[in-house]
This record gives sequence, structure tokens and C-alpha cells, in this order.
Amino acid sequence: MRVFALTVAFLLTALPARAQSPAFRVDPFWPKPLPNNWILGQVGGISVDAQDNIWVFQRPRSLTDDEKGAALTPPRSKCCVPAPSVLVFNQSGDVVKAWGGPGDNLGYDWPANEHGILVDNKGFVWLSGNGKTDMMVLKFTTDGRFVKEIGKSGPLTSSTDLSQFGQVATFTYDKAANEIYAADGYGNHRVAVLDGDTGAIKRVWGAYGKPPTDAKLPPYDPQSAQFANPVHCVTLAKDGLVYVCDRSNNRVQVFNKDGSFVRQYVFDPQTQGPGSAWGLVFSPLDRKQNYFVLIDGTNNVIETVRRKDGTVVRSFGRPGRETGEFHWVHAAAFDSRGNLYTGEVDTGKRLQKWAPAE
Repeated sequence: MRVFALTVAFLLTALPARAQSPAFRVDPFWPKPLPNNWILGQVGGISVDAQDNIWVFQRPRSLTDDEKGAALTPPRSKCCVPAPSVLVFNQSGDVVKAWGGPGDNLGYDWPANEHGILVDNKGFVWLSGNGKTDMMVLKFTTDGRFVKEIGKSGPLTSSTDLSQFGQVATFTYDKAANEIYAADGYGNHRVAVLDGDTGAIKRVWGAYGKPPTDAKLPPYDPQSAQFANPVHCVTLAKDGLVYVCDRSNNRVQVFNKDGSFVRQYVFDPQTQGPGSAWGLVFSPLDRKQNYFVLIDGTNNVIETVRRKDGTVVRSFGRPGRETGEFHWVHAAAFDSRGNLYTGEVDTGKRLQKWAPAE
């Protein structure tokens, strides 16, 4: 417990206090241990619904034999068995609902690698994958009843194809327009805007608001004329601006809803590998949205960024496997109370809750 206290003290004093900008402290007791001898795999995506339930889309097939020993034939250990792909937690950290997975197929293609999840305001859950054949988006009820498959499992086509997707990373929902924005993605190089009922693609755009292309371009270029793979996040601000994470190019580009380019932020341009711009979320406690929170899974930090100029004013976490540290922090979402939930991939396979510190 003393080690945890020292870790939290470091996180909260690493940078001086700055009024109004989001700050966090890690909650070591969330979530509670999973029921049913379950174990969590890599966390592909996180969404929070109107009741402040936390929806997690995780990867049971990412577990090693050592981790899922109780599920082997014959069992090699007392614990554990893979949890279902969709897990829903309440504020206390209890699992209140669980469903999904390849074994539940009823007329649809389950993603080869679970990634994006969105719970809209109409009681539907949207899912995507970034596996080699995941060219579709799935729509379910919150109880896991299949509604629709948009696109189909199969080979990648092109960033101009409006009939299917290219390994969508994540979504955001525009309630006023009843539109879903998809970061599309790991195969394509575009933002795709979907009809909120049918899922049909209404419009797409690439870097700088230009038509998307699939031309081969060098990696790690913050001035690239094309989005890299993956386009890893898309987030809508209150003023209608659309924020897009071009992960491997270490940048966030900002657009109007029609796809016209507004501005660009570059973060740690020398970071290579998976890049520095993994996710972007706005705290509900920052009512004027003067700041956003950037998720950086290569440097394994969450950063509070001043929106007007892109200056990083706070940083939390560091690489590691202890409480308040990360190994490939991958996805994040806020609840209405300003709590931030993060999920990790690779060997991280962990959820953490970060409560407001001020």
C-alpha cells in the first residue's frame, strides 16, 4: 500500500497544479475482480452510456495458455477462463452485463480482433474490429441481440469504397445529426460518417480534408498528405469540430463536420513505432472544453493538452505494470462525473480508473 501511495504522490506532484485543466488520481480498487473465474484480455475499446455504465470491448483470444489455463483441455490450472468480449461495469466496478464472441454467431461475422465500441443514445451498441478480414461494422441492442451488419468480412478494398469499411478503430456519435463518425482505420486512410440508423456511409475524407487515397507513403511524417495506418480516434467537440488521431504520424487533425480542414497539432514528432496520438477525449468537468486529454500508448502517458495551442500542461502515468502505470494504453472514455477509464493492449490487458484530482 505504501508503494501505491508513493506512486500516486509522484503522479500528482510531477507537474505543478494548473487550475481548470483536468487532473487525475488513479483508483486502485476499480474494477472489482471479475466473476465466473473470468480473466480480461487486451482492451480494444471503451464506451460509457447515459447511465454511466462502462462498456469494454476486449479480446478473449489474446490470452495466453498460461492466463486461460482453466479453459484448456484438460485444464492446466484453477484459473482462468476468457471473459466474454463485451463487458459492462457499473460505477462500483461490478460486471453487470456480458455477452458476445465468436461462439455466439447468429448470422453475422464476429470481428477477428475486437476493437471499437460505441453505445448510442437509442439503446444500440456498435462494434468494429481491426483483424485482417474486419471490413464490417456490427449493430446490436444493449442486451446483445444482433440488429445489423454493415459491410462484410473479407479482403480490404480501398479508401474510396462506400459499401464497406477498412478495419475501423473507433466511433463517436453526433446526437443532433444522428450521425456516427468512424475512424476507418487500420486498413483504410479515412474518416467515414455513417447514418445513425442504417449505418450507411454518407461521406468520407482523408488528411487535410482531401479525398482519401491508398498511396504508399513513408511513415512518421507529421506533414504527410495522407493519414497513416491507423486512423485511431475520432472525437466530436461541443462546438462541432471533429478531432482525428493520425496515430503513426504523431498528430491530431481538426475538421468541420463537412470534412473541411481547420488545424493540426503535432505531439512528440520523433516518436516512432505505433506513434504518439492514440486517443483523444474531453472531460465533462471542463465545460468550455479549453483542454483535451490525449492518450499516448507508445510513451505510455495520458496528457492534458491546452486546446488553443496544443501545449501539454500535465502528464500522468509512465511505462510499467504497477498501479498508475501503463503498457500500451490503448483506449479511454470519460463518464459524466469526470472519471477517466483507460484500457491497455499487448501484455497490459488491464483497465484502470482515474478520478478527478481537483
